[in-house]
Amino acid sequence: MAHNLQDTVALLERTPGALDELLRGLPETWTHHNEGGETFTVVDVVGHLIYADRVDWMPRAHMILEHGENKPFDPFDRRGHVEECRGKSLPRLLDEFRRVRAGCLDDLRALNLQPEQLELRGRHPSLGAVTLSNLLATWAAHDLTHLHQISRIMAHQYRDEVGPFGAFLGVLKCNGHGG
Repeated sequence: MAHNLQDTVALLERTPGALDELLRGLPETWTHHNEGGETFTVVDVVGHLIYADRVDWMPRAHMILEHGENKPFDPFDRRGHVEECRGKSLPRLLDEFRRVRAGCLDDLRALNLQPEQLELRGRHPSLGAVTLSNLLATWAAHDLTHLHQISRIMAHQYRDEVGPFGAFLGVLKCNGHGG
């Protein structure tokens, strides 16, 4: 499927509502536990999405439009959300995500990007040359990755309780991803 900016925006604008509907009001047993070790909780994932919206997607889009490949993107700290989100409740983070995402999408729409601009290239610090289209498609896929991650984290909480039914539950077999 070729990247289509309108389709990307359609998905990106729905993520905050989907998370709100799924997570708001759930007991902390679903949202404050992880899959072990240094893995993310659901709260961490929401914080990570906020942080990525603030420091990654639109700042990088602007870098591509302003500097092309001449100035590489700043490296992304996938744990940069930890301090910023410390002490915030999940409802507060969900509200913040809705506001931050809406602002980012307003910014994106205001750019009124044309097809030739989507082919402009920027420089990722480890991947090299990427197009603006690559970046925006990745933003949508990043949302989907973390929606999957949230379902996996939540399912993990019942990994033992499902007993032999676990053999049929793919979400319990997933080994995760780089996030």
